[in-house]
Amino acid sequence: MKKTRLAIVRQKYRPDGGAERFISRALEALDNQNLELNIITRQWSGEPNPDWHVHLCNPPKWGRVSRERRFADSARQCWQREQFDLVQSHERIAGCDVFRAGDGVHQVWLEQRARIIPSYQRLLTALSGYHRYVLAAEKEMFNCGSLKKIICNSEMVKQQIIRCYQVPEDKFAIIYNAIDCNRFYPADEAARLRARRQLDLPADACTLIYVGSGFERKGLKQAITAIASTDRYLIVVGQDKHQQKYRAFAQSLGCLQRIRFVGVQKEVLAFYHAADGLILPTLYDPFPNVILEAMACGLPVITSLSCGGAEFIEQGRQGFVCDALDAESLASFSAQIPLRHRDPQMGYLARKRVLGCTPAHLSEQLLQLYQQLLP
Repeated sequence: MKKTRLAIVRQKYRPDGGAERFISRALEALDNQNLELNIITRQWSGEPNPDWHVHLCNPPKWGRVSRERRFADSARQCWQREQFDLVQSHERIAGCDVFRAGDGVHQVWLEQRARIIPSYQRLLTALSGYHRYVLAAEKEMFNCGSLKKIICNSEMVKQQIIRCYQVPEDKFAIIYNAIDCNRFYPADEAARLRARRQLDLPADACTLIYVGSGFERKGLKQAITAIASTDRYLIVVGQDKHQQKYRAFAQSLGCLQRIRFVGVQKEVLAFYHAADGLILPTLYDPFPNVILEAMACGLPVITSLSCGGAEFIEQGRQGFVCDALDAESLASFSAQIPLRHRDPQMGYLARKRVLGCTPAHLSEQLLQLYQQLLP
């Protein structure tokens, strides 16, 4: 039987990226099916399965706009030359069959970012050739007649695309990210204490964890502000070129001694085990994997209305949701997160909510989608 040739497009494959983890899990789950798996990418990090076919498209680039445009042209030429049966792009490239909107809607991100930047930066954004290019590419792709389906990892992103680009509702498929709940699991008491000793955290201090790089978008300033007026501790996993600015900000609020900046971590399980809850007041996030990881570890979540992960939170049950810039609510919610080893109910409900988000379920949904689209 002839195999169906599926191509997945991602400009830069980085193993620790959210979109890349979706691709990896999808490819691993689909590997035993009657599919020939192809990756179109500028750069691949790590070791792909030898049965996957990697097509490198790395044309010369001169700046951000050139990088985006030339990769789009090269990737499109590749899939047209190879005549794949189905092309699923994770980049904004017109002509694909399926687009996964894992990075959300650029127009909405700019709307959210405008809330926290000064007026001169809003003007520079409006004049930026890069942002103009991305907005034009986004519009062209969503209006392209060859686009058959849009995969969204949250209902939030679906509604944003409909609002911004008037795409018909029947073009959407909601497929949430997957989480391995055998790999991410709640800590027992010994693991909790061991993780806390390594971070010099008091055994009975309620501790929140923040996970994410790109501190401005992910809301670290709001997280620091939230814990400043409480007795909560904070673990910061991630990096940012302006990290020293955030340290200084915490120092100005008098809470730096209660914050542990640990940088990027390849393995984050021990840090989740040291925490009682996740705080991620992100300004814009389609659905970050850290929400699923934390909930699988039995941590209640504080996040924002502009995060797709809020769809998994019932107020006061698996965590709390408010506007990303609502400092008063964020502080109140931080104070309401219980010590997990004394009151595990909220964490239990959080883990229960994500148990169905398995790689097998994701694979099943993708296969059903592909079967609908293939002749």
